Amino acid sequence: MSTPEGVDPESEAFKAEALHLAVHGLRESDPLASASVAFMPWQRNTALAIVALIVLCAVFFPLGTLATLVAICTAGYLAVLIDRLLILTRGMDRDAILTIDDERARALSDDELPPYTILVPAYGEPEVVGDLIGALSAIDYPADKLQVLLLLEEDDSPTIDAARNAGIGSGGYEHIVIVLVPAADPRTKPKACNYGLRRATGDIVTIYDAEDIPDPLQLRRIVAAFGDLPETVVCIQAKLAFHNAGQNLLTQWFTMDYGLWFGFLLPGLMRSRAPIPLGGTSNHFKRDVVTDIGAWDPYNVTEDADLGVRIAASGYSTAVLDSTTLEEANPDPINWVRQRSRWYKGYLQSWLVHTRRPVQLWRQIGTISFIRFTLILAGTPIIACLNLIFWFISLSWILGQPSVIGKLFPAAVYFPALIALIIGNAATIYMNIVACRENNRPDLLLACLTVPLYWLMMSIAATKGCWQLLRNPSYWEKTFHGLGTSSEDSK
Repeated sequence: MSTPEGVDPESEAFKAEALHLAVHGLRESDPLASASVAFMPWQRNTALAIVALIVLCAVFFPLGTLATLVAICTAGYLAVLIDRLLILTRGMDRDAILTIDDERARALSDDELPPYTILVPAYGEPEVVGDLIGALSAIDYPADKLQVLLLLEEDDSPTIDAARNAGIGSGGYEHIVIVLVPAADPRTKPKACNYGLRRATGDIVTIYDAEDIPDPLQLRRIVAAFGDLPETVVCIQAKLAFHNAGQNLLTQWFTMDYGLWFGFLLPGLMRSRAPIPLGGTSNHFKRDVVTDIGAWDPYNVTEDADLGVRIAASGYSTAVLDSTTLEEANPDPINWVRQRSRWYKGYLQSWLVHTRRPVQLWRQIGTISFIRFTLILAGTPIIACLNLIFWFISLSWILGQPSVIGKLFPAAVYFPALIALIIGNAATIYMNIVACRENNRPDLLLACLTVPLYWLMMSIAATKGCWQLLRNPSYWEKTFHGLGTSSEDSK
């Protein structure tokens, strides 16, 4: 999927072909792997049949139906809780995450370093171009082996002007190339990455967001790690953290959240051989393999999570590296909800896509991994939505103890639900505290203790994402950057 030798990448013919492949490549080569259609007919009909059955039962057996639904939801809560604790215990092992020290990374000679391509998709972000140049300039890698493609939408004049005024493409930044992505639907990050992949020359390809500040030795560590790992490992995910963790309570919650996810849960998934929902940045791929499996789905709003599952389903695997890329944590609640609702919508999108052939996926990744894939991609957003319902039920019971709520919780349901409520919430807070302790972040203790407020925001975002999945599944809700301030205590 790279530029064929002898072909001018600036020619209209090349651009037209690259755009066609960026938009239609996956859905033409493997239609069932594309989220261009949100629901297959059988998925839609099955969902409608289940809803109709629940309504019918509720008409004739209202309390029994509701009690059954509460029991099913409680079982789901317990399954997710137990699975998360198992993943955490595996992620706590010292060898759960790969480590390449500075000395070894710097010891690699230029001859040992392969050509490397960095894709930097950006849209409507002129304010971060200067920081981007500084971050890219700090990367320790031979310039003659490093290709940086700044992927800008051709109608995004402010960002294009900011990049050109900053001297990108000249004045010491010759290895950074501005690639203008033709304006075409869907207007998504994965479409831009697919378009840029046609211009890629590196054996390894990675993605950085425009506001990212990667570890300067990250590319060298990746090369060394790939040399140590089996050939079946085709992707390495670096850790993500935030440079503005101390800006407000929301950024502290977000930092705490990422510390647990990238520091322990993703490494735990790696050890369990389950599909890894990749982060949206700092994932490093063997270019030939990611091209062979269809690259990114331009219609999926969490193309990273989708590709992580597709990697596992294709017989390959992903590793997690102890090298950190700093990002900007959303300090604005509305902006945060926009971003998180897209993530939740994309998780459900990815689950729907990969369960179109459930038997095939089960055979490809195994029973335990299939269950875990469902608990993470479907369970995470669904449980976040259900929280609103169960919090309302709990509040109603505390305030008035209506008898109907008591009837919804017979003993066989009440005690598991009580375990999910007390032990589940306590265990989740405990996991966050452990992660902050292991990450040497005592400054996040307040965030750990007030995290139920963060869960409320998650539930609002999940509900919004689920609604948007029905109304506008492939709409990419833009996250605005440049709102953060640096934090001297960020790690």
